[in-house]
Amino acid sequence: MRWTDAFPKEADLFAPALEQVGLSSDRVIYVEAGDDTAVLASMEEGLRHGGLGAVVADVAKLSMTVSRRLHLAAKASGTIGIALRRWRRQADASDFGQPTAAMTRWRVSVLPSSPLPVPGIGRPRWLIELIRARAGESFDLELEGCDDTGHLGRVGNRRVITAACELAIGQGLRIGMPVSKAQAIIPDLRVEAADPMGDHQSLERLGLWLLQRIAPVVAVDPPDGVVIDVTGADHLHGGEEALLETLLGRLTLSGLTAHLAIADTWGAAHALARHHRETAACIALPGSVASVLGPLPLAALRLPPATVAGLLDLGFATIKDLIDTPRAPLTSRFGPELCRRLDQALGVVKEPIDPLRPEGLIEVRRNFSEPIGAPETIARYIAKLVTDLCTALEARGEGARRLDLLCWRVDDRIETVRVGLAVAQRDHKRLTRLLCDKICTIDPGFGIEIMTLTATLAEPLAPRQASTLLERTPPDISDLVDMLSNRVGHRAVYRMAPVASDVPERSVTRIGALSPDHGIGWPGHWPRPSRLLPRPEPIDTMALLPDHPPNWISWRGIRHRVRRADGPERIFGEWWKRDAEARSVRDYFRIEDEAGQRFWIYRAGDGEDATTGSHCWFIHGVFG
Repeated sequence: MRWTDAFPKEADLFAPALEQVGLSSDRVIYVEAGDDTAVLASMEEGLRHGGLGAVVADVAKLSMTVSRRLHLAAKASGTIGIALRRWRRQADASDFGQPTAAMTRWRVSVLPSSPLPVPGIGRPRWLIELIRARAGESFDLELEGCDDTGHLGRVGNRRVITAACELAIGQGLRIGMPVSKAQAIIPDLRVEAADPMGDHQSLERLGLWLLQRIAPVVAVDPPDGVVIDVTGADHLHGGEEALLETLLGRLTLSGLTAHLAIADTWGAAHALARHHRETAACIALPGSVASVLGPLPLAALRLPPATVAGLLDLGFATIKDLIDTPRAPLTSRFGPELCRRLDQALGVVKEPIDPLRPEGLIEVRRNFSEPIGAPETIARYIAKLVTDLCTALEARGEGARRLDLLCWRVDDRIETVRVGLAVAQRDHKRLTRLLCDKICTIDPGFGIEIMTLTATLAEPLAPRQASTLLERTPPDISDLVDMLSNRVGHRAVYRMAPVASDVPERSVTRIGALSPDHGIGWPGHWPRPSRLLPRPEPIDTMALLPDHPPNWISWRGIRHRVRRADGPERIFGEWWKRDAEARSVRDYFRIEDEAGQRFWIYRAGDGEDATTGSHCWFIHGVFG
């Protein structure tokens, strides 16, 4: 059985706890969606697929119309659908809002555990109430938990600096400075011969790497940059901020010092990435290009050095000075290049990007004698392109893992659509559906004159038998995973896998929804909460040191009196990973309040030695 679950980020589901109740990590697929609408849409797709054992979703509201759609989807496929609706306060439990089309409606409340003959926490107990059932009567019952570097270039015979690291620039070096002067400033300066051709090839390799992982439109921006059109692809990486953070982290780990910027135009992004030095990554809000470019120097406009020097002689210092100046005198003195670069940066003049394409890339193309724009026409030609692409893939014995659809508009703008697949595929129906689902994101403008479809990432795919009479094949849910991943982003569809660590927040990692199962799990000798907080939150307590649980805790402004407790479970820091954890200790307790709610708390330190921790208390998880 496979489950899919969409839940709020306040407290994540904790995979070790789910495994303790029989839901191993290889049977659970998680889907993180941004709001209730996306959650319910993902739930409906899961119910309609028919290859899942059950679909569970956390939602705040469930209307009659939506619940009716979910009911019909579950009825058609036979898949169990469960919508969890949580309340913030116990008093809200009686308010179920508007009626729904669910077959049954339940309310689950926690109860205090049964007393034990020795100090500790008994098995969890819940009050289960059947509020509504079709053709059935309501009832309630109580349940109890189960048992047991710088580069140089040569200009004529004069050696000058063509590139330098930030440390060298910070010590007074600049581009164009003679090497002899630079060595006088820094006697131990490391000097290397410039290799413009090698640098360009390195940029192309970086561009191809970005093409496969970030966006379908990537081009080299010489001499030291790469331009990426992330329109239509940023949501697959969690948004623009998450995209920049992830990309900056990967480049840093690869040993590259990078400055990133996102803006409305190529020229603006080029200027911000090279001349905005406050942060390594910046984002210009839509429509704010003129204001963010204003304070930048003239060299940010990609102008020839002679033009920049001439403007400086005339008293121009920043781009804002140019924006406020009439264009005719500037064009008369410096030629059309100055105003063209300025208009490109401001978005007045379009600047097309010639996408980078590696050798051997499988690509199909359609040119139109008359521009097209209707969604139905776009869908029809997408189907034709997919058929041609699948034929080319089959001839090479490969399947597509990532597809890029590029639509060239008559105004030189490129509309892009990228879809990814969990496993290699060349089923034209599935690929056509994934691409057609994205037609709503394509703005045809005054018409599309060229469409290309590229298999950016392809893998070997041998023919296989679809079914056999000897054994029952498991349901193929890769199409569902592909659809959800392209809707909410591939990072939001995943499974949990164990990590060899005793520290709870480090004992779990996310893997792809269809990644192979390694056959290992988490130790089950200590109970774990079903929901783990994103980070431990401090709580106020009163407890007798060193080994006693607290008498009460205060969390988020609510005071809970502890009725029963179990612990401590001592977890030591990972000294081989972090020096700060050489002596650190956490003592975890399971506590239960008077209402039966259970929490997982810990004290930082052993209660005696101050070097083991601050002895402050934290809450880390919630049971149930």
